[in-house]
Parts: sequence; structure tokens; C-alpha cells
Amino acid sequence: MVTKPMFGIMQPYFFPYLGHFSLIAAVDEWLVFDITQYTPKTWMNRNRILHPSEGWQYVSVPLANGSISTKTSEARLLDPAAAHKSMIGKLSHYKRTAPYYDAVLHLVEESFDDHDDSLVQLDVRGLAVVCRYLDIPFRYRICSELALDLPATLGPGEWALEISSQLGAGSYLNPVSGQALFDPARFAERGIELHFAQPSEFSYRTGSYRYEPWMSILDVLMWNPPDVVVRAAREHITIEPARRIE
Repeated sequence: MVTKPMFGIMQPYFFPYLGHFSLIAAVDEWLVFDITQYTPKTWMNRNRILHPSEGWQYVSVPLANGSISTKTSEARLLDPAAAHKSMIGKLSHYKRTAPYYDAVLHLVEESFDDHDDSLVQLDVRGLAVVCRYLDIPFRYRICSELALDLPATLGPGEWALEISSQLGAGSYLNPVSGQALFDPARFAERGIELHFAQPSEFSYRTGSYRYEPWMSILDVLMWNPPDVVVRAAREHITIEPARRIE
């Protein structure tokens, strides 16, 4: 008997936090959800790293068309080369004390393409290079590139159900923070098991800096070897089936 795969479906995020990679490691296939409107001031084009003096700072890639009238799949970087240069500059303070600075810088260099202004492609390259570095399987598809036949109007909790159903998922995993949006009974009607994932904090030493929780994966990788990070990704997550309400 062939077991149908477990899917994860998330918007494209810019070097997201460790919990994002916990989800990727837990599923069989990852769907990059880029077919709705872009939402400004989200994790799609920015994330957090340590500030050289105190606390944290944003690293971001400015967009040429970052408004709610833009589809995520159509979001474009304002200046890929300038964003690349700015990113390297903001990471440079780690060089003094972070033991894995060179390795992380190489991952960032691999992710940027100064001739490609697609935000989605940048985010996906970032996920792919980090997963490869951590030896996490990353089988993904980008929703805008698929021939999905979706209803004209879908609620926030219905996109995952329709996509999972059309692509043949046996189960679907979502962060527990979105639990209220989903109806387990509707998933069960389609023969799809619904599960929720709860990440837990992974703390680590940060040299002379004060540790800040829930930072970009780049910060985690600066201070920890790949085997420690991948173990944390797999262990700092709790997955439970959705409870049906009769």
C-alpha cells in the first residue's frame, strides 16, 4: 500500500526562523504558497539578526512593488545587487566572534542572484541552500507554477485543503498558531489527516552578544554547527493530530 505524502504549505519567507525548518523536516513535500496578495511588513522580505551593539535589527530586501495590490508571485526586488551588498554588510559584525561566519556568508552568497529580481525565487533559494547545508530533504513546488484549479473565493483555512486535495496529500501539517482557521472535519471528508506543529525555543550561546530568541536561521547557524542545528530542528517541535469536534 502506497502511503500518501504529508504536505506543508507556507508563504515564501526570507531566511526564516528555525521552526520553519522544523516544519520542512517533518513533511514529505513543501508547497510555496505565492498565489495570494503580497502582505507588506511580514517575514516574506525581512527577518531579524543580532544588532552589533544591543538587541536585534532587521535585515531586509526592499521591493519595487511591495503593496497589497501585488501578487506574491509578482513581487520584485528594487535592486538585487544593492540588497545583496546591504545583507553582507549587516552580517559583517558577526565575523569578529561567530565561529561559523564564513559558512553562513557562503550560504547567503549562494542564495542571492544579482540578475534575478524575483522575491519568491530568492526566498526559495535561501530555503534550499540552508536545507542542503543541514542535510534536510527539501522537495518543494511553487504554487504559481502549478495548474491548480482553485475556487474563485477561498477563506484563509481553505487554501491548504484545496491544494492538498488536488495534489494528492494524505496529511497536512500547519503551525498550531493557525489552528483556529481549520476545520478538521472538512479535511477528514477529503481523506486528509490534519496535524498541527508547536515549535519550542532553542537557545544557544552567542559569544559576547546577549542571546535573543526566535531569530533568523542565519543567527542560529552563526553560532552552531550543522549537526546541532538539524537536531534542534527535529527535536524542538511537537506534532499532534487535530481534534475533531463532534
